[in-house]
Amino acid sequence: MRIAIDAMGGDHAPGAVVEGAVAAAKEWKDTEIILVGDEAKITALLTEKPANLRVHHASEVVEADDEPVKAVRRKKDSSMVVAGRLVREKQADAMISAGNTGALMATGLLVVGRMEGIDRPALAPMIPTMDGGGVLALDLGANMDATPENLLQYAIMGSIYRQKVHGIAKPRVGLLNVGTEAAKGNELTKAAYPLLEQAPVHFVGNVEARDVLNAQCDVLVCDGFVGNILLKSLEGTAGAIFSVLKEEFTKSLLSKLAAAVVKPGLSRFKKKLDYKEHGGAPLLGLNGLCLKSHGSSDALAVKNGIRQARLALQNDLVGSISAGMESGKRGVNI
Repeated sequence: MRIAIDAMGGDHAPGAVVEGAVAAAKEWKDTEIILVGDEAKITALLTEKPANLRVHHASEVVEADDEPVKAVRRKKDSSMVVAGRLVREKQADAMISAGNTGALMATGLLVVGRMEGIDRPALAPMIPTMDGGGVLALDLGANMDATPENLLQYAIMGSIYRQKVHGIAKPRVGLLNVGTEAAKGNELTKAAYPLLEQAPVHFVGNVEARDVLNAQCDVLVCDGFVGNILLKSLEGTAGAIFSVLKEEFTKSLLSKLAAAVVKPGLSRFKKKLDYKEHGGAPLLGLNGLCLKSHGSSDALAVKNGIRQARLALQNDLVGSISAGMESGKRGVNI
């Protein structure tokens, strides 16, 4: 399998991307890693070059503040667009980028191409849960507005992803809402509820935001506007909690001694909530595998993103979603 990586995308690119790619290439000899970006800058960082790693030159970079669609159309030799083109032309089986999310969405639609039968691809990151299993949430920011039919497609794609990549035989699908009763919510969720009840998925009803971390479902469906607010709220809350704990545990000698005692438990708790452990969020609904890594990804997150891409490829995720959507149209269980 061949995985193209946007080496110039992200807050710590290209250094962290190159480091993570080298680590992945050394561990998974059966995978060809293609670093896409400024060849001179990338080569200068390669203190060692595994045989299954190569550099594909791209002269431009999509910046964080670029307007997504314009950037993709004008910067045709940017590392992100070139990586997408490699997937479209079957020179790579997957691509990963920690760059501009909107531009990656545009690359997916305009370069890689949308899967037949999918109206809008969805960004589907894993949200950590207290049991360690996590919940796949979609859409968390690819589309700010959605229709009930979009949410139905998200539910089917998310269910297939958890089956194929995480081995869950019968994923529980929940609809993010303000209450658990079927009649609760806005016009979108009220209209989506009966569609999900009839869908070829294991629908468990509405799920409130306060219950997400308690693993009430395996797949959480919502529109991109609400989903992105949920994600940013969770990230901000986690950051605030650890900041307060650090302040409290360093106030005095006694608190420092207490910190030493509870440090192992706190470290395990922090790891549960760490995005680096999940690696990236797939853009589901495209004709090829595209993963969005966190903008501040370090080498570990890059390596885990490659691990995640390998799992998806090994389980033929894109083909399974395509077949599952076709079956869903005919009312056949996935």
